[in-house]
Amino acid sequence: MRLKLPLFLLSLIANIANAQESLSVKGSKPYPATQKYVFICEKYAFSGELDVQVAKTEKGGILKLSVAIANDQSKIFGGVYVDLANGDVIACVDKNVKETADGKTTAYYYFTPAEMLKLKKTDIQGIRFIIVGNSNAFSNETGHFTAVNKNSYFSTAYDKSKKTFDTAKEISIL
Repeated sequence: MRLKLPLFLLSLIANIANAQESLSVKGSKPYPATQKYVFICEKYAFSGELDVQVAKTEKGGILKLSVAIANDQSKIFGGVYVDLANGDVIACVDKNVKETADGKTTAYYYFTPAEMLKLKKTDIQGIRFIIVGNSNAFSNETGHFTAVNKNSYFSTAYDKSKKTFDTAKEISIL
């Protein structure tokens, strides 16, 4: 009995520590969020990565997308499509909630409660987004891009570990 209580408390503290990520939109109150996932975007030559984070709110959820940019005129623009592993697609409307700082542009999109329920049941497979900006010789790359849920660029045929993030599991914990 003496050993079970400390083990229970240790596992409880470990679970709480894992769920300590938070997300706030332009100074709003912080919401509980998943870890930052780094999705691979092979067609985006500037960085090849899209940072993805999901938070739970009272009215559904928030999707935070961040990508490295070459200049402050570039930004994520327009709606995005969140492709789920079961073939469903969640279309997110651009509400023009954006930030640019430290060489990254960030855009926020909102999920309804029904969409959050879908995200709790099925992993995110990919995210389709658009980057716009000016078009001079040394500007940022612009266009339509797809970031996929992969842990790394490379692996061997003998590596049997899971190569994607468990987004549904983490979102269901929120």
